[in-house]
Formats: sequence, structure tokens, C-alpha cells
Amino acid sequence: MGRTKCLGSLLTFALLSPAAFAQDQTQRLQQEVDELKTTVQALQAEVKALKAERVQTVTPTTPAAAPAPSASPTAASAAATQVTEVPSTQVDALGLSHAERSPLPPQQSVSEDQDSASRIDNEAPPTDPALQGFIQIPGTETIARIGGYAKLDMIYDTRSIGSPDAFATSAIPVPAPHDNSGNFNLQARQTRFSLDIRRPTIFDETLRFYFENDFYGGGNGQYGFRLRQAYGQLGNTYAGFGWSSFTDVDAIPDTLDFAGPNSVIATRRAGIHQFFHLGESSSLTLAAEQPSSEVSAFDPSMNVHGTQHMPDVIAAVRTEQNWGHLQLGGLVRQLGYSDNEQNRRMLAGGAQLTGSFKLGSFASYGDLLMFGLNWGKGIARYLNDLGGANLDAVVSQDGRLHILSEWGAYAGYTHYWSENWRSNLVYGALRMPRSSWLGATDFRDSNYGAANLLWTPAPTLTVGLELLHGRLEVQDNRYNTDTRIQGSVQYSFIK
Repeated sequence: MGRTKCLGSLLTFALLSPAAFAQDQTQRLQQEVDELKTTVQALQAEVKALKAERVQTVTPTTPAAAPAPSASPTAASAAATQVTEVPSTQVDALGLSHAERSPLPPQQSVSEDQDSASRIDNEAPPTDPALQGFIQIPGTETIARIGGYAKLDMIYDTRSIGSPDAFATSAIPVPAPHDNSGNFNLQARQTRFSLDIRRPTIFDETLRFYFENDFYGGGNGQYGFRLRQAYGQLGNTYAGFGWSSFTDVDAIPDTLDFAGPNSVIATRRAGIHQFFHLGESSSLTLAAEQPSSEVSAFDPSMNVHGTQHMPDVIAAVRTEQNWGHLQLGGLVRQLGYSDNEQNRRMLAGGAQLTGSFKLGSFASYGDLLMFGLNWGKGIARYLNDLGGANLDAVVSQDGRLHILSEWGAYAGYTHYWSENWRSNLVYGALRMPRSSWLGATDFRDSNYGAANLLWTPAPTLTVGLELLHGRLEVQDNRYNTDTRIQGSVQYSFIK
């Protein structure tokens, strides 16, 4: 019996041992497979992380929406290369904005002229400190933004004026015409488009190209394409057509009116500018710009025309702080004329002090005081009311060139009732001394006033109402006035 049990045990062991051994081997192989799967998953996670880090350098950090399961590989690939907005942190990473941003306080502006101005180190303007709205061109380090706005102006003048599209006080007729009645105008000529392109370069400096146009080409009521700006700036070297270095766009009051104060220097010229740092918050600009001698003859029968023999030379010193900024500019130019028999040349020039001061704050914005003072001889070409009037100088009957002097001042106060509501109060005065070389109906002085209420319920929408009043006096003491009511609706493309 015992032998039988022993033989049974041996038989059972012989039959079960191979199965137990096979089961043990299977478990061991399964464990090795599981470990291999874990390793593969870890490697896949590392590859995904590396790919995400690589994409991070050229695309926004915000993840794109995953394509639908039914999307084809081609559609998924197209979605992966979709052009998307570049956040401000990415702009900094690409070296497309200066590490030290301008300390000027942020502000809102109807004209958006501050967005277009060239600045030292291609800094962001105070109206757009984050450089919003740029998109990256796939496969490059270039970012671009299409900007501008559509603006409708509804204008009613209580009396006659020669500029129904812009409130130019020098266009008020003196003496008043027999039919000195009012006029209503509806126009959208202020509508403009812009293209802002920026990229880093091998020179370790940012390159910027800026293009802008509006529809003030042609006469009143016409919508001719007009180039406003087209320039390039590599680092601190600017070349092209844009705001003169004698212009301080950060000190121009915010108005619905296209012209702005009569004594403002707001002109655009072809030229080359060079910026220089003068410490952390100050700079110097030297510029050579397109000349033009706007001269007239005391005797209308004289056939005279202006001549140019050197560029207008400008130097401007500027300081920017948290409280605002100050800018002092100086201009030297040569005026000349020829009547096909003789010619004369003389030096002329002037100076301008402009600035802005932050007076308070409401959330993101604060009240601002802007001002400008200018004086010069032969600088009429640069002033709002006198540009194009040939009042830089007068040629007398004996052929001498008499340079005319002028001075101007303006101030504007911006008050924020809330983040969405603001008002501006603006006044400007411009004077020329009485001169025996000028005719009885030539410019003597003008006054400009504006008050508005602007509502910005959304960054891309501005609605406003403005009251304007102007007075023009000519050399023989006669004068005339005009009062304008203007309402505007403006849709901005990028805000």
C-alpha cells in the first residue's frame, strides 16, 4: 500500500511539473512584456515633450484644438500649421520688443497715430504696450499685424468753411461770404489700413517695416488712395516716409476731428533718423528730412518758385518717465527761391517744446495733460494751419527774401470718467506778426477749440460726439468764425 502511494505521488509530480514550469515561464514573460510597455510609454512621453518644446519656440503656448477623429491626415496637418496670434511673451522671446518698455502711461486714442510712430529700439507705443494682434508667418521669425480702422464722420458746420472734411481754421473764409449758411457732410475718408512687420536680424537688432494709407487723396469729398507712411527701421536707424522727427505724436490731443489743433506740428516727411540713448529713459534723435521752400511773391506778377539745396536738419531730445514725457526739438533749414533770372538763399529755423503729464488714474488709464509750444522763422510749412500756404517767406519787388516768423501754443486735457468713457478739452492759438510784405487777406492769427465725449464699450469700437469752434483773422483785422458739430463711429481692426 505504501509503495502504491509513493508511485502515485511520483506519477502526479511527473505530470504536473511541466505544467507548473510552463506557467511560471509565462508569468515571467508577461512581466517582462509589461516592463517593456512601460519603457516604451516613457520614451513616447519624452518624445512628445521634446516636440512640444520645439513647437513652443515658434508657436503660441495656447494649445490648438484637436482635430475631429474623422479628419483626414491632410486636414490635421493643415490645422497644425495654422497661423495663430503671437502672445507678448513670445514677442519678447523672439527679440521683437525691447526689454525695457517705454515707461509712458497707457492711453486710448481715436487716431491711433501713436501706434505708427517710430521709437527708439522699436519700442511698443503707450497705446499698445503688449504689441497685441501680431501673427507669425509660418517657417520664419517674422511677425505681422494688419491694422487700421473704418471711421464714419457726421459733420455739420453752422457757417461756411473751405474744408468740410477736416476742421482747418485757416480755411474759414474772410470776409464771410454772402451765403454764410451751414453745411452737412457725411464721409469716411479717415478710414485707413496699416501693415506692421517685425523680425529679429543677424545684427542683434529688431527690424520693423511699417505701411499705412488713408483716403484723403484728391479734393474734398473724394476717396483717393493716399500714402501716409512707408518706412523701415533697423535697430535705431530709420529710413523712409513717416512722421517728422520734429513731430511729437505722444503730445497731440485726442480729437474726432482729423486736422487737430491749428498750432500742432503734425507733418510726415521722407527722411533718415538716428536714435541715441542718453541714459535709461532719455534719448536724442538726429534727422535729415525732405526740404521744401514754400515762398510767395509780394507782386503776384513775379514768377518765383522755391528751391532746395540741403535737407532740413532736426535734433530732438526726449525724456520719458512714469509721469509722462518732455521733448525739445530744434530745426534748421535753408529757404531759397528762383525767378529764372536770380536766386536767393537764407537760413531759417525754429524750436518746439512738447510734453504730457499723467494727472490721475482710473483702473488702467489716467487723466492726461498734453501741451505744445513752438516758435520759428520760416517754419510755416510744419504747422497745421499754415502748411501749403506759401508763408515760409516772401520775395519783395527788389528780389530780397523776407523770412516770416510765427509762434503757436496748444493744450489738451483728457479726463477718464470711467474705463469706457472719456472727454477731451482742447485749445490752440497760432500767430503771425503783421507784415508789410503780406496781403490784406493773408493769415494773421487763428484760434481752435474742441470738446468731446467718447465712449469705448469694447476695445474695437469707439463712438463720440465733438463740438468745435474756430476763428480766423487776416492781416487787415477782419475775421470770421465757424462752429462744427461732429459725431463719429469707429471700428478698429486690432485692439
